[in-house]
Amino acid sequence: MKCPHCLVEYFGNSSGIGLGKDPDGEWGIIFEKCPNCEKMIILLIEGHWERGVSPQRKPKEIHTVQFVRPKSVSRAPISEYVPKEFVQDYKEACLVLTDSPKASSALSRRCMQHILREKLGATKSDLAREIQEVIDSRQLPTHVSDALDSVRNIGNFAAHPTKSKSTGEIVDVEPCEAEWNLDVIESLFDCCFVQPVLIAKKKEALNQKLKDIGKPPMKG
Repeated sequence: MKCPHCLVEYFGNSSGIGLGKDPDGEWGIIFEKCPNCEKMIILLIEGHWERGVSPQRKPKEIHTVQFVRPKSVSRAPISEYVPKEFVQDYKEACLVLTDSPKASSALSRRCMQHILREKLGATKSDLAREIQEVIDSRQLPTHVSDALDSVRNIGNFAAHPTKSKSTGEIVDVEPCEAEWNLDVIESLFDCCFVQPVLIAKKKEALNQKLKDIGKPPMKG
């Protein structure tokens, strides 16, 4: 399995404890420590649990899983090259993903719109039109444009226009949609902020080498 703290793969060996039943189901926890980062992973489970006198049991069938520690699955660290003004909504969207995909999606749509307007020059009145405007401008690599376009397809903006017209609105979403929005934002971060800096640094280093051997710098 992959540790939700450090994202490193490892062979899991979890322990489980049955907590008992209530009107909403049969509850218990599964826990283990990641051998890489040594942080505890604790999950609250509702399902059917093994029978026995000892509290140490494991679920035979899992209905729902809720992260207790960490609060949600970690995602890859955001580069220092991404300005804080764009990172705040993204981080909050990650934090609430497991508790409320609706809230996460609202935050990620707002973050996405901020990038489209401030970095890619979108001027239209709502997110759906801004996505099309940026795609038509051909500023982005094809794979990023395709990922951005899929935000509308998965989100079905035609059926739920509130998503595009008021990006901070809390509306029904599927968990997979909320997570996909975060994936697309990460692609936009890389394309709009990270790669331009890395390319500029490489170009600067190359120009210095050209200068050292008496050659003119690269054009453009």
